[in-house]
Amino acid sequence: MDFEKKLTELESIVEKMENGELSLDDSLKCFEKGVSLARECHEELSKAELKVQKLLKVDDKGNVNAEPFDVED
Repeated sequence: MDFEKKLTELESIVEKMENGELSLDDSLKCFEKGVSLARECHEELSKAELKVQKLLKVDDKGNVNAEPFDVED
């Protein structure tokens, strides 16, 4: 599942839980799924941030040294 779909699903889970109409069991299942999705999204964002940092590497003089990277990293 791509990042946008994970984020959309996470938002849907939050909305359901905020609604307050779930049973305790369903709330726990949603919470567990939400935590998993949040971790996956965080990992993807961290990887994207590293790629951006690699692309915008700054030398000691403040010059940006763009470096190519493999999209499949």
